[in-house]
Amino acid sequence: MHKCVQDLEVFDLKSMRIWGGRPLDGTVNIQGSKNAALPIMAAAVLHKGMTVLHHCPKIADVLFMEKILIQLGAKVCWKGSSLYLDCSSLENTNIPDQYARKMRCSIILLGALLGRFGKGAIAPPGGCVIGKRPVDLHISMLEALGTRIEEKQGLLEAHTAGLQGGMVSFEKQSVGATEHAMIAAVLAQGVTCLKNCAKEPEIVWLAKFLNGMGASVTGAGTEEIQIRGVSVLKDSEFEIPPDRIVAGTYLCAAAITRGKICLENPPVLELSAFLGIYGKMGGQYDMVGGKLIADASGANGAVGLVETEVYPGFSTDLQSPVMAVLSLARGKSHIRENIFEDRFRVAEDLVRMGAHIRINGRDAYIDGTQKLQGRRVNAQELRGGAALILAGLAAEGETCVENFSLVERGYEQIQEDIRSMGGKASIEEG
Repeated sequence: MHKCVQDLEVFDLKSMRIWGGRPLDGTVNIQGSKNAALPIMAAAVLHKGMTVLHHCPKIADVLFMEKILIQLGAKVCWKGSSLYLDCSSLENTNIPDQYARKMRCSIILLGALLGRFGKGAIAPPGGCVIGKRPVDLHISMLEALGTRIEEKQGLLEAHTAGLQGGMVSFEKQSVGATEHAMIAAVLAQGVTCLKNCAKEPEIVWLAKFLNGMGASVTGAGTEEIQIRGVSVLKDSEFEIPPDRIVAGTYLCAAAITRGKICLENPPVLELSAFLGIYGKMGGQYDMVGGKLIADASGANGAVGLVETEVYPGFSTDLQSPVMAVLSLARGKSHIRENIFEDRFRVAEDLVRMGAHIRINGRDAYIDGTQKLQGRRVNAQELRGGAALILAGLAAEGETCVENFSLVERGYEQIQEDIRSMGGKASIEEG
């Protein structure tokens, strides 16, 4: 197979300019899910063969994971939106420091390496600045399955004589730790029972992928998951599902501009909690032929108290976009962030644009205003950056969102999607 890997460059000075003040009106197709693609790519390491992922998003985090797999010895090729991963020749078990520190989900590769090679090493993973994300749950889970982990020279070094199935009860629900345990247990001897599991859709999709590769996983989407270890996996193809956070973001874009848009390929069932909030704002939608037709021309209402929760509750990843929308609502709104303690960073720049927001710990109090003014603002993390772009679409004049590369971690072609919905935006580098 020819190696045709796309080079990954991140431009710290990249920015997006938005010219706002017009309702959106257009159609957009929803990209593949970031949160589904990354653990599935990690799980491909378990198999000494070929994995093909269709509808895979070419976002920065996926390209970071691609670079890691190449360093481990994988042969990688893109054909359109299909990602081909040949992991038959993997031999390196050290996850490269420069990539591990850029994305927190790289930790789940450790379980895949342990399952396949019995060893692995990784630097403590990095990621966004929205709050503490300790790896304690990951380490204790691996130890429960028969792994010895030591910290040496800034690396977590893991060894096992063979992973053994067992009982793992998580102290709290964690999407990453649940996914990691599922991956680690696939090639373990015996049965692994996971309790107090996260129930996000991405966990269900990971289970479907693993089972398609020959694993035996049951209970995904509930608080208890069982994995019966197998010794052999097989080549597989899998279609990455549409991204529920991107779909929610674009519905917020329609709401903040009071526009009307059509979402093709929307994951409606995964958006129930968000659509409830969208409806309280005054937004309307219909499903027609698999498309979501959204009329947000009347989405100008405050919503009282909104709290982020684990799935199936309102997602913390959509909290910042919703905050941007509520900054232009009629009346007072209250957002309580229950997942990450530092996810209100975007409020400062929204206030600079004219929003009336007061932060008190994990609570944000929003008094809707009639207009926002375009400003030069700075993305500090992925979803906050997206929220600033939404604010720019509704603001008077021109908005420049700096540090745009952070937004590219989760949105494949947001500038083109904005244009397809009738907005005006461009990207500048340097």
